[in-house]
Amino acid sequence: MVSLVSRLPPLFPALRGLSRGALSHDLPAGLVLAAIALPGQLATAKLAGLPAEVGLFAFVGAVAGYAILGSNRFLSVGADTTTAPIFASGLAAIVATTGLPYGEMASVLATMVGIILLIAGLLRAGWIADLLSIPVTAGFLAGISVHIAVRQLPTLLGVPAVDGTMSDQLRAIWYELPQSDPIVLAIGLGVFLASMLSGRRAPRFPGALLAIAVSAAAVALLGLDANGVETLGPVNLHHPWVVVLPTHDMRAIGRLVPLAFTVAMVCMMQTAAVVREFPSNPGTDEHVSPSFLGVGLGCLLSGLLGAFPVNASPPSTAMVAAAGARSQFAGLFAVGVVLLLVVFLGFLLAYVPQAALAGVLLTVAVRIFRLDEIRDIFARSLGEFALVAAAAILVIALPIQDGMLLAIVLSLLHSLYILARPKTNELARAPGTTIWWPPEAGQAGEHVPGVLVFAPAAPIHFTNARFICRQLADAASARAGLKLVVLDASGVSDIDYTGALIVSQTIENLRSAGITVALARLSAERAERQAERTRMLSALGPDRVFHSVEDAVRALASNATPPPSGQSAHPPP
Repeated sequence: MVSLVSRLPPLFPALRGLSRGALSHDLPAGLVLAAIALPGQLATAKLAGLPAEVGLFAFVGAVAGYAILGSNRFLSVGADTTTAPIFASGLAAIVATTGLPYGEMASVLATMVGIILLIAGLLRAGWIADLLSIPVTAGFLAGISVHIAVRQLPTLLGVPAVDGTMSDQLRAIWYELPQSDPIVLAIGLGVFLASMLSGRRAPRFPGALLAIAVSAAAVALLGLDANGVETLGPVNLHHPWVVVLPTHDMRAIGRLVPLAFTVAMVCMMQTAAVVREFPSNPGTDEHVSPSFLGVGLGCLLSGLLGAFPVNASPPSTAMVAAAGARSQFAGLFAVGVVLLLVVFLGFLLAYVPQAALAGVLLTVAVRIFRLDEIRDIFARSLGEFALVAAAAILVIALPIQDGMLLAIVLSLLHSLYILARPKTNELARAPGTTIWWPPEAGQAGEHVPGVLVFAPAAPIHFTNARFICRQLADAASARAGLKLVVLDASGVSDIDYTGALIVSQTIENLRSAGITVALARLSAERAERQAERTRMLSALGPDRVFHSVEDAVRALASNATPPPSGQSAHPPP
């Protein structure tokens, strides 16, 4: 209990040292954030399957929660288009079988996600965010962007939406295409183009907000709502301030647990990415666990306000940082501005066309489809591009929450494969030096007759020890007249019990065949300690551990070429 209490964070860490000079920067940044948050929160609530005004309550809870516990000065939290499709799809399936109110279950989910993030933050589990590789992340974001775009097409075209699989929705859109409403399409495309142009040419200009205001004015002045243009309608600001946990069906609530962990995983991944891209002190490696606490409390407060899970927002954070914010006061000020606008001008939201919000969401779909990053992955590694494609296909073809879970599993399997099949190298001496290094293609290297220098480039664990030893055995059998094997352990950072036993057995097999085995450059303290404790060093025999490969070759290979005069016998680190 004492250790847990010692982990409790200070309150309002990102507001400490706030000065009048900092406020002069935070207030304009808050105005910029309010301008981009208002349309974004309304649109994301719609994407989540909830009334538009619920997005505003999510924004209030998110910003307040992060200001209380979050440590990053720039990070902006709110309703997020990455997580909204994930939990909306999962909630819809649960609600369909339980009959519980959708909004109520969304609030419960938010509290559950918040608790998970708070626990992760207290345990300093920032490493969890690293379990998703960049290719898998790019793939599932591409899949989510496709889902967002397809879901908004009926609203953008003014045709009825159809539930079902992706193919069902596309087929229905194709059949209804001749019935599309040109006025609705013009409104949606207008907002989309205004959002895209302002985002690329003038990021701080509130293009989306102004485009929505123009479309709402057109509806009000021209009476377009009477001609088939669907609008938000009256906005209900009499929202319950505290949501009571529905304990009458705990079995149904228990079905939210896997979904809550999936959403929490995405929140951790995205929060870590934003914090690392926009650290409070540029050039530093900021810990992400305190931000988990802030986002977790934001989710918890959002749930208590009857909203839904929130997340760190990369575009909003980028805007806040570019606008010169100095603290989380910019977010708090943005909340105040949004609430004032809604209270005094909220009646105008009734005229906002649904197609306008669809245009905003279509903009978001384009932005989260990381085309440049995917191109770069394709150019560098076809194998990892296959991971991008696989993750995208899983999210597109399956229900989003199932596809997301499988994408996480895919990322873990990929990392496990890399660990289980590490790269091993046969080293050669660089001509004219005492440096033993893997020769590049087309480069010559000096080989000492009867000597094999073998370098595993990974920790030796139960997952990969047999593979490494098979590679070693194959390399040894391919060398005629082999008398000495030197294991270069510079890439070995750890050795577990199983790995040590397997390597020891391989050493015994080589020694039984009349081959001397030596170990060089075991510099990692943990690996050295484990090698000694597991008696792997004893299997080598006496005086078989060396500081460098050259030392081992000179001491144990009778036909080794002497090192050049004046050269050090130690390779570079």
